Amino acid sequence: MDILFLLVPLSVILVFFILGGLWWAIYTGQFEDIEPEGERILHED
Repeated sequence: MDILFLLVPLSVILVFFILGGLWWAIYTGQFEDIEPEGERILHED
């Protein structure tokens, strides 16, 4: 039962890091114009 006092706050911190990374990726344009990247591998020589 004592381990929950450690695991619950750590999991909340982990969720905030994941959400922060997702927010960063969205607002820095990481998901802009992803169609050419999927087709680029098909057209490499």
